[in-house]
Amino acid sequence: MIDMKNGLAEKRLNSVQVIYIDMDDTIADFRGAHQRAIKANPKVIFPQSRYGFFEGLKPIEHAIKRVKALLADERFDPYVLTAPSIRNPLSYTEKRIWIEQKFGLEFCNRLTISPHKNLLKGGFLIGDFDQGKGQEGFEGELIHFGSARFPDWLSVMEYLLSR
Repeated sequence: MIDMKNGLAEKRLNSVQVIYIDMDDTIADFRGAHQRAIKANPKVIFPQSRYGFFEGLKPIEHAIKRVKALLADERFDPYVLTAPSIRNPLSYTEKRIWIEQKFGLEFCNRLTISPHKNLLKGGFLIGDFDQGKGQEGFEGELIHFGSARFPDWLSVMEYLLSR
């Protein structure tokens, strides 16, 4: 059972699996927004450096529904773990706003922004890269979203629910 006092999940049974979910290209379509921005204005080399880029990302298909399903399942304790954009210091705020818009204010307590994903402890890390931000040193299991084994949220959920 989850006790959401003050928006923080208290420690539950030892069998609960902490799951970290990357934001960009795992639940939010960074790549699509980047490509559209380059097409619209080819002179802007780093569109992610512009105000509003991260706040305006569209969700990946089924991502919001699946993350909410993990939250509702007592076997899992999901968090969003995202790296900031060094090209846009506003990315910290915009990512936080995006999470609130998609999941509600209480879920913002489940947001961690860090370029070092290996520093956190958990059972699973779901992300679109298998290295580069500490994923290769994460103590739990990496679920490589977008790979042949885990091409979409359906395959991720089937795997997690079978564990």
